[in-house]
Amino acid sequence: MFKVIDKGAQSHLPFSPAIEAGGFVYVSGQASVDAETGAIIEDNFAGEMKRSFDNLRAILDAADCDFSQVINIRAYVNDQSDLAEYNELYKKLFSAPFPTRTTTIGGLGTVLKFEVDCVAFKG
Repeated sequence: MFKVIDKGAQSHLPFSPAIEAGGFVYVSGQASVDAETGAIIEDNFAGEMKRSFDNLRAILDAADCDFSQVINIRAYVNDQSDLAEYNELYKKLFSAPFPTRTTTIGGLGTVLKFEVDCVAFKG
């Protein structure tokens, strides 16, 4: 059995914000979008990253989880020149032991600078 978590930033795209299954919460990619309308909000890198993680936090909250339960992060950084800033901001969100992590460069097109998804262990 699994449970769909349908709280968090709204989207017109065909995906669930998160699914809880087998003690894990799998959160779909979260970007710099308005939580109510789903409209993309263009900003500098830090602003887009903050908004993306705020949207991620809202979904985790709806699943009764928080960042301390995140075990895996997949981040999408559109411009390699933002990697150093990403790593500095990331250390303000997570502490040791850090979640496992994969970061890809590029692939977001011309609108977004950042996107993130995660897996949290609910137990």
